[in-house]
Amino acid sequence: MRYAATLSDGLTAGSSSGTVGFAETGLEVTSGSGESSLWPYATLAAATPLSRASRDVLLTSSVQDGATLFVGDPAFVTQLIGRAPGLSAGRERWKAARWWAAAGAAVAGAIGVLWWLDIGPARGLANAMPDGVRDRLGQQVIASMTRSYRVCNAPAGVAALDTLGQRLSAAAGSTAKFKIIVVNWKLLNAFAAPGEQIVLTRELVENARGPDEVAGVLAHEMGHGLERHPETALVRVVGVSAALEFMMGGSGSTIANIGLLLAQLNYTRAAELEADGHSLRILKNAGISTGGIGDFFKRVAKIEGSSTVGKTIGGYDILRTHPQSAERAKRALDQPPYPATPALTDADWQALRTICGAAPAQKAEP
Repeated sequence: MRYAATLSDGLTAGSSSGTVGFAETGLEVTSGSGESSLWPYATLAAATPLSRASRDVLLTSSVQDGATLFVGDPAFVTQLIGRAPGLSAGRERWKAARWWAAAGAAVAGAIGVLWWLDIGPARGLANAMPDGVRDRLGQQVIASMTRSYRVCNAPAGVAALDTLGQRLSAAAGSTAKFKIIVVNWKLLNAFAAPGEQIVLTRELVENARGPDEVAGVLAHEMGHGLERHPETALVRVVGVSAALEFMMGGSGSTIANIGLLLAQLNYTRAAELEADGHSLRILKNAGISTGGIGDFFKRVAKIEGSSTVGKTIGGYDILRTHPQSAERAKRALDQPPYPATPALTDADWQALRTICGAAPAQKAEP
């Protein structure tokens, strides 16, 4: 049996699709172009030790320096543990962290408890990150991905965005206060970064039919933040030891190359569904209709497959693992009715639409 995989050669920032299968002595790795190689089981290393809770794995092999192989299939992980049991030796891997400072030992101990409770180590370490570390990671992610685009700062638009952000943050049921910016980027998208930080693009704001649509997108990205999905994905890619080094104030040379990491950072379908669930809950708690986000996904569904809109950001696969937009639209539109008011007043909505400058005239509904 072959499993879908994402391959990176470790030399460029790109990644490609391929497949992997089990042979007697190792993994048979095949790239999208048909080139095959054998990664012997004895040469494999996993970014995080594997357990019954692991739903995906990032692998390297000493026979192919710098290359990585990501497989997001629990069935593959289960079979891999049977073929290469050393990859599940979590206790031995944690011993390497003993030389770190007492704070590092405390973090490792906390992750050990989560491991014992059968919670994935990447998720456990993400949850254990101090707020300051997560905030610093988020700043690096945003700086890397938006370096060519200015932050939009028209005062009235910023005030309207703050109003919407505060309404949704209060409805999220968390003490977290999300920091939201809009960048002057002509690409329809949004993404969550570590530390409760969210980026919207100008194209998304200007193409939304109303504030309820933007609120729905923001609520979804807040769902990712509440579940620590951005932090978990980064830890999974860089590995536990590199993440601990960063947390302890090290140079974080691996994490500094954030562009390479983001090229490999994809949320699992389960994570996307978790975020969708949070978005519907947040909108209801905020008294904002789910019809806006439902209508938004209906329009996106019409253009999926015929355009790059909503699929990539500068080559980074951000939305490819999202559930199908038609499926998400139906789920939002099928929600039972409840009392709701517009996410923003008409005046605030017009201010938000012009946060980057004069917005084009609203197109007629197709």
